[in-house]
Amino acid sequence: MPGQDADSLEVVEAFLEAAARMDFDRALDHLAEDVEYTNIPLLTVHGHAGVREVVEPFFEPIRENEFLILRKAVTGPVVFLERLDRHRLDHGWRELPVNSVFEVHDGKITVWRDYFDLATAATIHAGVGA
Repeated sequence: MPGQDADSLEVVEAFLEAAARMDFDRALDHLAEDVEYTNIPLLTVHGHAGVREVVEPFFEPIRENEFLILRKAVTGPVVFLERLDRHRLDHGWRELPVNSVFEVHDGKITVWRDYFDLATAATIHAGVGA
């Protein structure tokens, strides 16, 4: 289904563009109300409120983001991405390699899983408040 593949990828890319701008209201528009979001090394949350509880504190000290999509594969509603997430904080740029799996149904992301190295993620905020 090439049409469905393109639609699923467009939804995910629009979501990531809004998230990179830290426009969380717009980003949440791309998520189903009952979305399941999993940070694989950490936890799973459900719904818009759960996503906000995880992402807003992480992004609070960040000044700018770039989510670079290095590779992508789509099969129907499932989108696989290899990304390099770049975050600029007051102490400089930090990078986090991430692999993501999204499921898109009826134009909304219903499942979002991010796979990353927790030790690398911990270095992003190193120096904040120092």
